[in-house]
Amino acid sequence: MHIEPGIVEGSKILLSYGTAAASLVLGASHVRKALRQDGAVPLLLRTLFASALVFMFFELFPHYAVGVSEVHLILGTTLLLLFGVAPAAIGLMMGLLTQGLLFAPADLPQYGMNVTTLLLPLFATQAIAQRIIPAHTAYVDISYSQALKLSLAYQGGIVVWVGFWAVYGNGFGADSMAQVASFGLAYMGVVLIEPLFDLAVLAGARLVKKWPVSTLVHHRLHAPLAE
Repeated sequence: MHIEPGIVEGSKILLSYGTAAASLVLGASHVRKALRQDGAVPLLLRTLFASALVFMFFELFPHYAVGVSEVHLILGTTLLLLFGVAPAAIGLMMGLLTQGLLFAPADLPQYGMNVTTLLLPLFATQAIAQRIIPAHTAYVDISYSQALKLSLAYQGGIVVWVGFWAVYGNGFGADSMAQVASFGLAYMGVVLIEPLFDLAVLAGARLVKKWPVSTLVHHRLHAPLAE
Protein backbone atom coordinates (compact mmCIF):
# COMPACT_ATOMS: atom_id res chain seq x y z
CA MET A 1 0.00 0.00 0.00
CA HIS A 2 3.02 2.33 -0.09
CA ILE A 3 2.47 5.03 -2.67
CA GLU A 4 5.49 4.91 -4.94
CA PRO A 5 7.68 8.05 -5.17
CA GLY A 6 6.88 10.22 -8.17
CA ILE A 7 3.18 9.40 -8.42
CA VAL A 8 2.03 12.51 -6.53
CA GLU A 9 4.44 15.42 -6.75
CA GLY A 10 4.71 19.18 -6.42
CA SER A 11 1.78 21.15 -5.06
CA LYS A 12 -0.48 18.11 -5.36
CA ILE A 13 1.22 16.55 -2.35
CA LEU A 14 -0.31 19.29 -0.17
CA LEU A 15 -3.62 17.42 -0.28
CA SER A 16 -2.00 14.52 1.56
CA TYR A 17 -1.16 16.84 4.45
CA GLY A 18 -4.83 17.71 4.76
CA THR A 19 -6.05 14.11 4.60
CA ALA A 20 -3.39 13.02 7.09
CA ALA A 21 -4.44 15.84 9.45
CA ALA A 22 -8.06 14.68 9.19
CA SER A 23 -6.90 11.14 10.00
CA LEU A 24 -5.06 12.42 13.06
CA VAL A 25 -8.13 14.33 14.27
CA LEU A 26 -10.24 11.19 14.01
CA GLY A 27 -7.50 9.17 15.66
CA ALA A 28 -7.27 11.65 18.54
CA SER A 29 -10.95 11.10 19.33
CA HIS A 30 -10.33 7.35 19.60
CA VAL A 31 -7.27 7.96 21.78
CA ARG A 32 -9.28 10.15 24.18
CA LYS A 33 -11.94 7.44 24.42
CA ALA A 34 -9.30 4.77 25.09
CA LEU A 35 -7.74 6.91 27.83
CA ARG A 36 -11.14 7.31 29.51
CA GLN A 37 -11.98 3.63 29.29
CA ASP A 38 -8.63 1.94 29.88
CA GLY A 39 -6.13 4.47 31.18
CA ALA A 40 -2.74 5.61 29.97
CA VAL A 41 -0.64 2.54 30.84
CA PRO A 42 -2.72 -0.05 28.93
CA LEU A 43 -2.92 2.31 25.96
CA LEU A 44 0.85 2.80 25.99
CA LEU A 45 1.61 -0.92 26.27
CA ARG A 46 -0.83 -1.89 23.51
CA THR A 47 0.55 0.87 21.29
CA LEU A 48 4.13 -0.33 21.77
CA PHE A 49 3.18 -3.89 20.87
CA ALA A 50 1.13 -2.76 17.88
CA SER A 51 3.97 -0.54 16.62
CA ALA A 52 6.49 -3.37 16.87
CA LEU A 53 4.14 -5.75 15.04
CA VAL A 54 3.49 -3.25 12.23
CA PHE A 55 7.21 -2.74 11.74
CA MET A 56 7.63 -6.52 11.57
CA PHE A 57 4.74 -6.86 9.11
CA PHE A 58 6.26 -4.26 6.80
CA GLU A 59 9.86 -5.41 6.99
CA LEU A 60 9.75 -9.16 7.55
CA PHE A 61 6.54 -10.35 5.90
CA PRO A 62 6.62 -10.96 2.14
CA HIS A 63 5.73 -7.91 0.05
CA TYR A 64 6.06 -7.15 -3.62
CA ALA A 65 5.49 -4.27 -6.00
CA VAL A 66 2.37 -4.44 -8.17
CA GLY A 67 1.23 -1.56 -10.33
CA VAL A 68 1.24 1.74 -8.47
CA SER A 69 2.07 0.36 -5.03
CA GLU A 70 3.17 -2.65 -3.01
CA VAL A 71 1.11 -5.54 -1.70
CA HIS A 72 1.58 -6.08 2.04
CA LEU A 73 -0.04 -8.36 4.58
CA ILE A 74 -0.76 -5.47 6.94
CA LEU A 75 -3.16 -7.35 9.25
CA GLY A 76 -4.98 -4.17 10.23
CA THR A 77 -8.05 -6.07 11.38
CA THR A 78 -5.87 -8.33 13.55
CA LEU A 79 -4.41 -5.28 15.27
CA LEU A 80 -7.89 -3.81 15.68
CA LEU A 81 -9.31 -6.94 17.28
CA LEU A 82 -6.34 -7.53 19.57
CA PHE A 83 -5.53 -4.04 20.79
CA GLY A 84 -8.44 -1.77 19.92
CA VAL A 85 -8.69 1.00 17.37
CA ALA A 86 -6.51 3.63 19.10
CA PRO A 87 -3.42 1.43 19.66
CA ALA A 88 -3.86 -0.05 16.17
CA ALA A 89 -3.97 3.41 14.60
CA ILE A 90 -0.93 4.71 16.48
CA GLY A 91 0.89 1.45 15.82
CA LEU A 92 0.30 1.75 12.09
CA MET A 93 1.59 5.33 12.11
CA MET A 94 4.66 4.58 14.21
CA GLY A 95 5.54 1.34 12.44
CA LEU A 96 5.30 3.08 9.08
CA LEU A 97 7.38 6.03 10.28
CA THR A 98 10.06 3.77 11.80
CA GLN A 99 10.36 1.81 8.58
CA GLY A 100 10.71 5.01 6.58
CA LEU A 101 13.31 6.53 8.87
CA LEU A 102 15.45 3.39 9.11
CA PHE A 103 15.04 1.61 5.79
CA ALA A 104 13.04 3.59 3.24
CA PRO A 105 13.71 7.34 3.44
CA ALA A 106 12.41 7.71 -0.13
CA ASP A 107 8.94 6.92 1.25
CA LEU A 108 8.93 9.78 3.77
CA PRO A 109 7.54 12.43 1.36
CA GLN A 110 4.59 10.08 0.82
CA TYR A 111 4.06 9.58 4.57
CA GLY A 112 0.88 11.69 4.65
CA MET A 113 -0.64 9.67 1.82
CA ASN A 114 0.34 6.37 3.39
CA VAL A 115 -0.99 7.38 6.80
CA THR A 116 -4.30 8.35 5.21
CA THR A 117 -4.43 5.08 3.29
CA LEU A 118 -3.89 3.05 6.47
CA LEU A 119 -5.94 4.96 9.02
CA LEU A 120 -9.17 6.00 7.34
CA PRO A 121 -10.03 2.40 6.32
CA LEU A 122 -9.17 1.32 9.89
CA PHE A 123 -11.67 3.78 11.36
CA ALA A 124 -14.31 2.67 8.86
CA THR A 125 -13.63 -0.97 9.77
CA GLN A 126 -14.07 -0.16 13.47
CA ALA A 127 -17.47 1.37 12.71
CA ILE A 128 -18.47 -1.70 10.68
CA ALA A 129 -17.31 -4.02 13.48
CA GLN A 130 -19.65 -2.23 15.86
CA ARG A 131 -22.53 -2.93 13.48
CA ILE A 132 -21.89 -6.56 12.51
CA ILE A 133 -20.52 -7.99 15.77
CA PRO A 134 -23.32 -8.28 18.35
CA ALA A 135 -22.72 -6.71 21.75
CA HIS A 136 -22.96 -10.12 23.43
CA THR A 137 -20.14 -11.55 21.27
CA ALA A 138 -16.49 -11.31 22.32
CA TYR A 139 -14.00 -10.89 19.52
CA VAL A 140 -12.56 -14.37 20.14
CA ASP A 141 -15.96 -15.78 19.15
CA ILE A 142 -16.50 -14.04 15.82
CA SER A 143 -17.14 -16.13 12.71
CA TYR A 144 -15.16 -16.38 9.48
CA SER A 145 -17.86 -14.44 7.66
CA GLN A 146 -17.58 -11.60 10.16
CA ALA A 147 -13.78 -11.61 9.89
CA LEU A 148 -14.07 -11.64 6.09
CA LYS A 149 -16.38 -8.61 6.13
CA LEU A 150 -13.88 -6.71 8.28
CA SER A 151 -11.02 -7.70 5.99
CA LEU A 152 -13.03 -6.64 2.93
CA ALA A 153 -13.71 -3.27 4.54
CA TYR A 154 -10.10 -2.63 5.50
CA GLN A 155 -8.32 -3.96 2.45
CA GLY A 156 -10.98 -2.58 0.14
CA GLY A 157 -10.51 0.83 1.72
CA ILE A 158 -6.77 0.60 1.11
CA VAL A 159 -7.33 -0.24 -2.56
CA VAL A 160 -9.73 2.70 -2.93
CA TRP A 161 -7.26 5.15 -1.41
CA VAL A 162 -4.31 3.84 -3.44
CA GLY A 163 -6.45 4.17 -6.55
CA PHE A 164 -7.39 7.70 -5.58
CA TRP A 165 -3.77 8.79 -5.12
CA ALA A 166 -2.74 7.18 -8.40
CA VAL A 167 -5.51 8.87 -10.37
CA TYR A 168 -4.95 12.15 -8.53
CA GLY A 169 -1.28 12.07 -9.45
CA ASN A 170 -1.33 10.49 -12.92
CA GLY A 171 -4.84 11.05 -14.22
CA PHE A 172 -7.21 8.60 -15.89
CA GLY A 173 -4.81 7.44 -18.61
CA ALA A 174 -4.94 3.84 -19.78
CA ASP A 175 -1.57 2.97 -18.26
CA SER A 176 -2.49 4.52 -14.91
CA MET A 177 -5.82 2.70 -14.75
CA ALA A 178 -4.21 -0.61 -15.75
CA GLN A 179 -1.70 -0.29 -12.91
CA VAL A 180 -4.45 0.54 -10.43
CA ALA A 181 -6.46 -2.47 -11.60
CA SER A 182 -3.49 -4.83 -11.30
CA PHE A 183 -2.80 -3.59 -7.78
CA GLY A 184 -6.45 -3.99 -6.77
CA LEU A 185 -6.65 -7.54 -8.11
CA ALA A 186 -3.43 -8.53 -6.33
CA TYR A 187 -4.58 -7.00 -3.06
CA MET A 188 -7.84 -8.90 -3.07
CA GLY A 189 -5.80 -12.04 -2.45
CA VAL A 190 -4.90 -10.55 0.91
CA VAL A 191 -8.62 -10.37 1.71
CA LEU A 192 -8.85 -14.17 1.62
CA ILE A 193 -5.73 -14.71 3.73
CA GLU A 194 -6.24 -12.13 6.45
CA PRO A 195 -9.48 -13.59 7.92
CA LEU A 196 -7.75 -16.95 8.31
CA PHE A 197 -4.89 -15.25 10.14
CA ASP A 198 -7.37 -13.32 12.28
CA LEU A 199 -9.21 -16.49 13.26
CA ALA A 200 -5.95 -18.30 14.03
CA VAL A 201 -4.88 -15.47 16.34
CA LEU A 202 -8.32 -15.37 17.96
CA ALA A 203 -8.24 -19.15 18.45
CA GLY A 204 -4.96 -18.76 20.30
CA ALA A 205 -6.46 -15.98 22.41
CA ARG A 206 -9.44 -18.22 23.18
CA LEU A 207 -7.09 -20.77 24.76
CA VAL A 208 -6.14 -18.25 27.42
CA LYS A 209 -9.69 -16.93 27.81
CA LYS A 210 -9.81 -17.94 31.48
CA TRP A 211 -6.71 -15.93 32.35
CA PRO A 212 -7.15 -12.59 34.10
CA VAL A 213 -7.84 -9.78 31.66
CA SER A 214 -4.49 -8.48 30.46
CA THR A 215 -3.56 -4.86 30.00
CA LEU A 216 -1.82 -5.96 26.79
CA VAL A 217 -5.03 -6.65 24.86
CA HIS A 218 -8.32 -4.86 24.39
CA HIS A 219 -11.00 -5.86 26.90
CA ARG A 220 -13.45 -6.68 24.08
CA LEU A 221 -11.16 -9.47 22.93
CA HIS A 222 -12.47 -11.77 25.67
CA ALA A 223 -15.43 -9.91 27.15
CA PRO A 224 -18.67 -9.00 25.36
CA LEU A 225 -20.16 -5.57 25.80
CA ALA A 226 -23.39 -7.06 27.12
CA GLU A 227 -24.32 -10.42 28.55
